[in-house]
Amino acid sequence: MNKIKLIATDMDHTLLTEAGELPPDFDRYLTMMAKADIQFVVASGRPLYTLETMFPQHKDSLILVCDNGAVIKDHRRIVSKTLLPNEDILAMCQFVQSETDGHALICGLDGAVAATADEVYDDEYRAFYTKMGYMDDLTTWSGQADKLTLYLPNHDAEQVFNDQINPQFGAKYSAAVTADCWIDIVPKYVNKGEALRKISTMMDVQPDEMMAFGDTFNDKEMLQYVKYGYLVANAHPQMKQYTNLHTSSNQEYGVLKIIKQVLARQSA
Repeated sequence: MNKIKLIATDMDHTLLTEAGELPPDFDRYLTMMAKADIQFVVASGRPLYTLETMFPQHKDSLILVCDNGAVIKDHRRIVSKTLLPNEDILAMCQFVQSETDGHALICGLDGAVAATADEVYDDEYRAFYTKMGYMDDLTTWSGQADKLTLYLPNHDAEQVFNDQINPQFGAKYSAAVTADCWIDIVPKYVNKGEALRKISTMMDVQPDEMMAFGDTFNDKEMLQYVKYGYLVANAHPQMKQYTNLHTSSNQEYGVLKIIKQVLARQSA
C-alpha cells in the first residue's frame, strides 16, 4: 500500500454507529492523523452547520465535504459551493408533493426548510439537519440551497427513486438513494468523488495516496476515485461492484480499525 496522505469517510452507517455516535476516543485519532500528516476528510450528505457541531475541537483542521459535495470547506474557508437554481427547487417540491409519497426538504446553506404539515417528522429531520424551519407553502421559498432531500416515511426510497425521481430528474441532476428513507438531489456532476478530485488538485495529493470509506450509493464515486476504497460490512449489497476492499461494520468500528492499521504502518 502506498503512503496514505488523505482519508475520507462517509458518516451515517459508515463512521457513525446506528446510534449516530463516533467511535470511542475518536478525537485522539484525529490528532494522531494530523501528526502523521494525514488529512482527514468528512464526506457526508449532512450540511456544513451540522458537521461542524460534530467535530467542535477539530472542525478547523478538517476538510468537510457537505451535502454530498455541493459545499467544500477547507479548514476555515469555503472553497467550493454549487447551488441549485431556485426555480428548479420549487419545481422539484411540486413534483415530490404531487407524484410521490415523499416529503421535500429544501437544504439551504443556513438551514433546512420543510412544509409546516411535515413538523410531525421533526425528530427525524433534526437528526441530520440541526437548523430546521417550516413554512406553509414551500413554493414561496427563496434563498440559497445546494440540495433537495426527500424523506420517505414508508422506507421505499429505492422504489421511489427508480420509478419517479430518477426518470424525472436523473438526466439533469445528480440524484442518489442515501438510506431506505432518504433521497438526495444535488446539481449535476456534484458528488463525493468530484469533491475529492477538487481536493486532490488543491492539495496536490494523488488518488493512489487516498483512502475512503462508504456504505451506499452516494459514496460510489468517492470509492471509485481513490485507490483504496473500503465498504463497511453493513453496506448496501449492490455497492460491492464498486470496490473489492472491505472492513467491519459501523457497529464494530470498521473505519477506525483500518485507520489504526494505517497509523501503525506509517509510524513504523
